[in-house]
Amino acid sequence: MSLAHTAAEYMLSDALLPDRRGSRLKGLRLELPLDKMIKFVTVGFPLLLMSLAFAQEFSSGSPISCFSPSNFSVRQASYVDSCCWDSLTHHKLDEAGQYKVKSLWPHKALPYSLLALAVAMYLPVLLWQYAAVPALSSDLLFIISELDKSYNRSIRLVQHMLKIRQKSSDPHVFWDELEKARKERYFEFPLLERYLACKQRSHSLVATYLLRNSLLLLFTSATYLYLGHFHLDVFFQEEFSCSIKAGLLHAETHVPDLITCRLTSLTVFQIVSLSSAIIYTILVPVIIYNLTRLCRWDKRLLSIYEMLPAFDLLSRKMLGCPINDLNVILLFLRANISELISFSWLNVLCVLKDTTTQKHNIDTVVDFMTLLAGLEPSKPKHLTHMGDEHP
Repeated sequence: MSLAHTAAEYMLSDALLPDRRGSRLKGLRLELPLDKMIKFVTVGFPLLLMSLAFAQEFSSGSPISCFSPSNFSVRQASYVDSCCWDSLTHHKLDEAGQYKVKSLWPHKALPYSLLALAVAMYLPVLLWQYAAVPALSSDLLFIISELDKSYNRSIRLVQHMLKIRQKSSDPHVFWDELEKARKERYFEFPLLERYLACKQRSHSLVATYLLRNSLLLLFTSATYLYLGHFHLDVFFQEEFSCSIKAGLLHAETHVPDLITCRLTSLTVFQIVSLSSAIIYTILVPVIIYNLTRLCRWDKRLLSIYEMLPAFDLLSRKMLGCPINDLNVILLFLRANISELISFSWLNVLCVLKDTTTQKHNIDTVVDFMTLLAGLEPSKPKHLTHMGDEHP
């Protein structure tokens, strides 16, 4: 065995990927980074504001302060604060001399509305977890495994070709068999390509993904309507007139008709309302951008894996409308690129392929590794001429 043959064997052995059947790819990311960021903001931000509202209520005591008459005792003044907070209505005298009542309930419902918003924003996450993640995880496990196996099969094929070339006494026989194998497409393993082609006709994952983002936009629109219709109406009102002449106090003459109260929690209410409107306004273009990614293919990832035999979705123009399950899977393959060990090797080979002087002879990883192992990727010209002279 020559030193060149031994060096080629070592090089090909090092190029083989380790077997990972035991690990089962436990680190799969089943949520895109942008989706995860949107989830943390849409769910975590209302919870943060809710904790701020509760902290302000517990630290400062009563959220309102009423200006009770001077002849009221401390207990009576405390009763006025409690009664006005329970009713939380503003009484305003109109032009006809009638009292017009205006409810200020958004102040009281602020923490609970934030909790309801966080729960609503978490519903699309639950939809994705239960409707899409099981199928997506099995798809990714199979595809990642098959991509790495296809790369390993190519390397083992080159090893086998190298051994046959060393044992063959007549180079004509070897090159004739090799050209016949390429013509009959013996080197191709079309299972993965056909599986991915089938995923182009499937739309369950993409429908769930579109529904998830559409629900986020719907709940964001509902948040705008809530803030604009209820919060904006009481956004600048710091004082209100409260009536406690009800029940047993209705006939009491020493009790004034209206008592002025001030909302001590108005600043927190304004901060929560304004920050919610700003944050969700920023998130709308992010969610829309998330949806637009489904309208284009990740051709960079596909072009790198075109070096595998029988993986020519691009060159054979098999890609149609990108709104299908295959495009969603490609997005998650890009997010799980660290799990694709073959990607780094193929990426390096693609760079070397672009810089080599024999680009016309190199189509797949088999051709390139054959060249690196010391064999010509196609039949040498001098053997071709000899074959023509001696039929």
